[in-house]
Amino acid sequence: VPTDSKSLIQRFYHLQSERLETYRLFEEGHEAYLRTGPHYDFDHYRQLVHEITQAFCGISKEVLEIKGRLHHEFDRPDLSEHIEKLQSKEKEKLELTARLQLARQQAQDHPEDEDWQEKIQEIKHEIIKNKEALSEIMQDFKYDSEECD
Repeated sequence: VPTDSKSLIQRFYHLQSERLETYRLFEEGHEAYLRTGPHYDFDHYRQLVHEITQAFCGISKEVLEIKGRLHHEFDRPDLSEHIEKLQSKEKEKLELTARLQLARQQAQDHPEDEDWQEKIQEIKHEIIKNKEALSEIMQDFKYDSEECD
């Protein structure tokens, strides 16, 4: 458990990179699942979703602990607020990712229905906007946290 703010901030960055890696695994797993269609291997996919959910929960729990410590132990409500915004955007990103995966399966199952391709593009656009917002929050966090140095 980090005892100084600098180590705590480093741990936060590490957790964010873990989160990105978890998204990558989630995406790869979903692509593998789609390749099992039309008779999908739902059991393997359900197990993947369970493991991904556990990983995200563990990351979020620790990030929230860091948020609390930055606010109360290190008197950095500014950094705590950035993490609050980040957590909200991360939740939105996960919801968008799940919607995108469902849309991709629908598009694969119903190639004649072009609405699904349109829906996929809409969700991808929302994900891009979400990632831009996440990047902005991380830049603000980095800028403000470097004031500690």
